[in-house]
Amino acid sequence: MTVPTRSRYRIEPRYVIVLATFLATFTAYVERVGFSIAFTDLAKEAGVDESVKGAVLSAFYWGYALSQIPGGWAAQQYGGRIMLLLCFGSWSAASILTPTNARHTYAIVAARVAVGVAQGFLIPAVHTVLSQWIPPHERARAVSLTTSGMYLGSATAMLVLPYFAASLGAASLLKIVGGLGLAWLVLWLAVGRDIPHRETVIPLSTMDHKPGHGHGHAKGRPGPTPYKRMMSSAAVWAIVINNFSFHYAFYVIMNWLPTYFNHVLKVELNSLGGAKTVPYLVMFLMSNVGGWAGDWLILKRRNSTGTARKMVNTLGFISSAISLMLMPGASGVTYGVAVTTLTLGCLGFSRGGFSVNHMDIAPKYAGMVMGISNTAGTVSGVIGVAVTGYILDAWGGADNVMGWYVAHAVSAAICFQAMLVFNFFARGERLFD
Repeated sequence: MTVPTRSRYRIEPRYVIVLATFLATFTAYVERVGFSIAFTDLAKEAGVDESVKGAVLSAFYWGYALSQIPGGWAAQQYGGRIMLLLCFGSWSAASILTPTNARHTYAIVAARVAVGVAQGFLIPAVHTVLSQWIPPHERARAVSLTTSGMYLGSATAMLVLPYFAASLGAASLLKIVGGLGLAWLVLWLAVGRDIPHRETVIPLSTMDHKPGHGHGHAKGRPGPTPYKRMMSSAAVWAIVINNFSFHYAFYVIMNWLPTYFNHVLKVELNSLGGAKTVPYLVMFLMSNVGGWAGDWLILKRRNSTGTARKMVNTLGFISSAISLMLMPGASGVTYGVAVTTLTLGCLGFSRGGFSVNHMDIAPKYAGMVMGISNTAGTVSGVIGVAVTGYILDAWGGADNVMGWYVAHAVSAAICFQAMLVFNFFARGERLFD
């Protein structure tokens, strides 16, 4: 009698890891949007003014920026698995324990900084895990799918959480999102694990294999991190500049979208129902399309890794720069939603270029390089949101379309120059062993 085997139905462990990391970014962004929804209602109930609200909402990003580079170092030293456990355990507890009285400003700010610090370990740890588990020809898809959880999480939170706030109260959202984080923690305890010899890194590719790199596995702890070579590498700075530029445009749109709809399109964002989630849903889809396109260019078209990354990055950033300039000229809600969707979709596509390049040039130190570049991306959000406000004020307020053209021209120019830098200086082969 033939004994049936389980291999036919067995899911490859790396696919389970990718799905878990996708759910990690999904959950983290549900938390971020959830707090914004909750605190907006809590601040209104307590009569907290806009300046205080802005300080509270920005507190997360200060903590988030502080822990990116330490997060990359910690993931490299102790492994991505344990750092993800610490990340989710910490931010979930901080969310659940956040005061619900909006007048307790200092305590809430402290809680948001704590959540930001804890979540700052997320992306470097995820990149460290993926650099170990995912072979080169699947990396663009894996990174794109994982990071696209951010946008699907944002869209889901915007669609679902207001109903919970209306039925259970705004304060309940802090407990709900914290509980969701703990649920992911249980999942990761069940499926998350380091590969044997956790610092082992799958070789970059058969095409880029170099003598002296061995046959795919370098066992034991990595040597000292080559900080000096990293910080003097044009390829690393190409990634950093593109991360800065991507998030500059993304955070400007995300934070100023309600104002854009209210003052340019003359409609309240909350009156759009499910339509307001469309830009984020398309960004989720296009992030994955960008990843598939990058891997297709390598596997099917036989392009080098560097060429594939540059092609995807170029198409994404040029398209987003053009669509950014279309947004201020929108004359109706349908057109406004369409061009916003186009902009975010093109930005999402670009992640199949610069975002995966961390693992191409520094597979052993992917978490550290991501920590460096994501610090720049976080700082760009603080800068971009503030600069846009100054530009709009300088041009007479948000009702003046010319102010929007100038603000979006700045974002478009930053995207365009980032694309040029990436094309000139990005590399596809391993630079740091």
